[in-house]
Parts: sequence; C-alpha cells; structure tokens
Amino acid sequence: MRVIDENGEQLGILAPFEALRIARERGLDLVEVSPSAVPPVCRIQDYGKFLYEKEKSDRAARKKQKIIVIKEVKFSVTVDEHDYQTKKNQAMRFLSEGDKVKASLRFRGRQMAHRDLGYNIIHRLITDIGDTGAVEFMPRMEGTTLHAILAPGKKVLAEKEATAKKAAPAPAKQQAPPPVHAETTAS
Repeated sequence: MRVIDENGEQLGILAPFEALRIARERGLDLVEVSPSAVPPVCRIQDYGKFLYEKEKSDRAARKKQKIIVIKEVKFSVTVDEHDYQTKKNQAMRFLSEGDKVKASLRFRGRQMAHRDLGYNIIHRLITDIGDTGAVEFMPRMEGTTLHAILAPGKKVLAEKEATAKKAAPAPAKQQAPPPVHAETTAS
C-alpha cells in the first residue's frame, strides 16, 4: 500500500505491517484514505482528527444543499372559474416562494372520454403563469390522472436571491442614551 506520513510526504509503497509499525512508533494511527486506488492509499495520522475533519466537511456539504419541495395543486375537469383562479394564484405563490408545483387533474368515470378538456385546463394554467414558472414536465397521463410539473422561473429565483442578500442582518449601530433632564422644584 502507498503510505503518506503526517506531514503529507510520501513514504513509498510499504507492506501493511511495516506501515502500521511506523505509525505506532510515531504514536499515530494508519488510516486508509483511498481503498479503491491501486495500490490503496493510507495516511499516518490521528484517527480522531480524521473523523472530526470528515464530519466537518460533510456538515458543510449538507449546509449548501437546497431542499426541493414540490407543492401540489389539484384540479377537476369541471373546475369553476373562481376555483381555477384561486388555485392558479396558489400555484403562483408557491412558485414565487421558490417551490416546484405539481398541477394534477383527476378524471372520474365518464370524464376519461373528454381528456382534451383536462389538457386545456393544464395548458391554460401554464400560459397564465407565464414567466413566474417554467414547465419542467409537460402534461402527461398516468392512469386516470394528468400531471404537469412547474419549476420557479429564472426571474423569480433571481429576485429571491436578491431579497435574501438584502435581508442579511446589517451591523447594529449603538445609540447614545437619551439625555437626562434634571427638574428643579422651588420650595
């Protein structure tokens, strides 16, 4: 195995027992860094410190992750105009908050014969949303349900990042205490 010492210098390719002996002489551990390499790479270092640094880098990677949330808005073929407007506004609000929206429309019974009505409702939603959202998956049928997934538009994402930068707390300014007025009373 290839061995690297605690200072980052290569000791060369050594037998496992010899690398372990060198590590023990220095009061450190032999840690396998890259088991898939040919030959495997091991480092002489403190194992506790290795675990701490690994956990620290994992935590930093998790902190930078963006959790994707998909909110669903359900329609029916016989949706009324006011209900449609309410659900469209709800979808636009979800998109402006940075969430993805799944628009679904369920066909019941004889409504399956009129799929074009369902496609018209979903396409109307897509055109009404406009720049607020971008179509990630075009409408498609899965069983008796018609789905379309909308992602926030580039314009919305840029606005959200700009507001996040503005919302960063500014350093607090210290205020001088209010002046104290001495009142005199005549006796």
